[in-house]
Amino acid sequence: MLAAAGFPSSQCAAQADTGTSSFEINGLRVILRRNTANDVVAANVYLLGGVQQLTPATQGIEALLLASSERGTKRFPGETARSLTARLGVTIVTEPTEDWTLFGFTGVRATFDSCFMILTDRLMAPTLDSVEVERVRSRMLTGLRLEANTPDPVINHLADSLAYVGHPYGFAPQGTDATIQSITLARLRAYQASQMVTSRMLLVVVGNIERPRLEQLVQQTLAQLPKGNYTWNSPRMPGASQKALLMQEAQLPTNYILGYYAGPPAQSADYNALRVATAVLSGRFFTEIRSRRNLSYEVEAPFVERAIATGGVYVTTVAPDTTLAIMRNEIDRLQQELIDSRGLERLVQQFITDYFLKNETNSDQATFLARAQLYHGDYRAAARFVESLRDVKPEDVRRVARQYMHDFRFVYLGNPSKLSRALVDRF
Repeated sequence: MLAAAGFPSSQCAAQADTGTSSFEINGLRVILRRNTANDVVAANVYLLGGVQQLTPATQGIEALLLASSERGTKRFPGETARSLTARLGVTIVTEPTEDWTLFGFTGVRATFDSCFMILTDRLMAPTLDSVEVERVRSRMLTGLRLEANTPDPVINHLADSLAYVGHPYGFAPQGTDATIQSITLARLRAYQASQMVTSRMLLVVVGNIERPRLEQLVQQTLAQLPKGNYTWNSPRMPGASQKALLMQEAQLPTNYILGYYAGPPAQSADYNALRVATAVLSGRFFTEIRSRRNLSYEVEAPFVERAIATGGVYVTTVAPDTTLAIMRNEIDRLQQELIDSRGLERLVQQFITDYFLKNETNSDQATFLARAQLYHGDYRAAARFVESLRDVKPEDVRRVARQYMHDFRFVYLGNPSKLSRALVDRF
């Protein structure tokens, strides 16, 4: 099933990789995974660096630039690009993240060339008309203000800001209300001129497209950009952190708790060991907190998949102290006891199945390959993903739990009187 979805299992990795190739044109790295099972094609451009390209004052500038490019380009002025993509039945998506900004579309083979031309012209030659930029700015501010009244986006942003004080991961790639308001049209145009270079781009295409056809399209479009001198580097490791708690009072039917700790870099063998350890912890949280005691409708031990892993605990509950005490007990168990090897094997297999089922679209496969290329320097590292998970032993789970699951930095959103600071300090 996993191989049919386009992902390599450890048994068929070599066979699966025969359909994937990589080449470079004027500094632009291109990865093509040819899949002839259907005519769906995903093309994603990854603008590398993410928050490392930002300053406190320019948070959200790339998101604003790419959103504004929808309102007209040199080849597709005014409403032309929007009306044409609507007619072609595709949506060009922009997803700013900490390590890159994804800019891409999923379409069909018959209209791929036209969609690709629109996508690349938005990167290469946006009109950036002042009136249209202001319309986009207004729309983005509305979205940010709506999120500011929604608990999960609020607590996620605050948790990153608290866990990564003085580190680029503390920036908001989608911007803040203040920065989106302050970014000038001149700064937007300067960013476009300096940052849209091929050395900062990774193009990943998954679907039924031949390499000569793709190479020709790239030569006619993105390869015309300056090469630049960008080199991808993983973000620096954060400094040693101390325990922290940020409490924000809110009148809500439940209380939101999110605590983060910094994990290892993606190149480390500990990366997937910690991924497995958090999956074990999530399962135990679900059993003890939701199933047995009905203290929460949503609880997990998140693993944030970035160049530097972030782990943590998350719960919404009306009984914060009781819930946190159970969480602390389960972390202690993970740090002190060895998980049963057969149970770990079953859990890893279930995790692998769930992971790939959640990431089976062509666009998801493109990001899977992009992570391997950036984090490990080779897209073929993706083929070793399953094997590396199966290599995790009970001793590895206990070791990474001890090494990383400490000095949590917590954000609490809700009723302050229901949370004991002494209990939080146990993390």
